Parts: sequence; structure tokens; C-alpha cells
Amino acid sequence: MHDDGDAHHAHDHAHEPDTAERWKHDGVRVIPGDRLDANTAQTPGMFRQAAINAARVGAQKIWAGTVAIQPDAKTGVHHHGELESVIYVVSGRARMRWGERLEYVAEAGPGDFIFVPPFVPHQEINASTDEPLHCVLVRSDNEAVVVNLPDVAAAEAPETVYWVDPIHKHP
Repeated sequence: MHDDGDAHHAHDHAHEPDTAERWKHDGVRVIPGDRLDANTAQTPGMFRQAAINAARVGAQKIWAGTVAIQPDAKTGVHHHGELESVIYVVSGRARMRWGERLEYVAEAGPGDFIFVPPFVPHQEINASTDEPLHCVLVRSDNEAVVVNLPDVAAAEAPETVYWVDPIHKHP
């Protein structure tokens, strides 16, 4: 086994002092839930905190954080270009509408995951009129891509509190 020089050298570089020292500071990171970064754009009706982004941990291809959404908050109709999004519902009730005319609807509760593929027209809604919605949001890129679709009528008119976060701007 030790005669395989190529494999041996392939593993050797991982133990060089430079790499070991780099991994000490640039390796796996745990971000405690009580130390998320609220130093991000805030919006009435929402409390947003970043956990994983370029500034905090050097993430290049993903963004993750938490969001708390006021009861009855809704987005306008939009899609996120090439981005993929994952929403994990911690507490509360999320309603998603999607499709060319928002003809499809599904709800998600605590412990459920929601996947939003690229280019799918959709609307996010806090399905509860009296309970906040707490979610973890993960995006496939640090770019906040949102394409508003004003020609598609919102299935549920966003007339009370808008759902707004780094990727969902106020219409």
C-alpha cells in the first residue's frame, strides 16, 4: 500500500503547515444561532439575520439565514432567475402559490422544506393572520436575483404587510 507514491503525495499536501493553518481558520465553521448577523437590511414586518454569506464565512455559491415574517404578509408575484431557493419552516404556516397564473397552491408547516426551482413564477404568503412565520432560507448564490412579474395578478393581493427580505423587495 505504501508503494503507491502518487496516492501518498496526494494526501501529503493536506498536512503541509500552510494548508493545515489555512484550514484552521478557513475550514469548517459553526455559526451559533444566537450570533447571527442582524446587520443587514431590515424591513417593517420582518426580522432578518444572515448566517452564511461571503462577508461572514467567505461563502461564494450560497447564502443562508433566518427570517421572521409578520402575520398575513405576502410577496408580489416574481421569480428568482437561475437561483434555486430552499425554505425550511421552523414555526408558523407558509403558503406558496405558483404557476403562470398562480394556479397551484401548497402549504408547509414546522419541519417542512419548500424548494423553489429557477424561473418559477410564485408568491410567498404567511398563511396565518395572527402567528408569525419563522423560516430558514438558503439560496444557491449570493446574488439577490428577483424578477417581478407585474402582468401576473397576485392570487392573494399583498395589501397589508409585504413579505420583504434581501431577495424580495417591496413592490
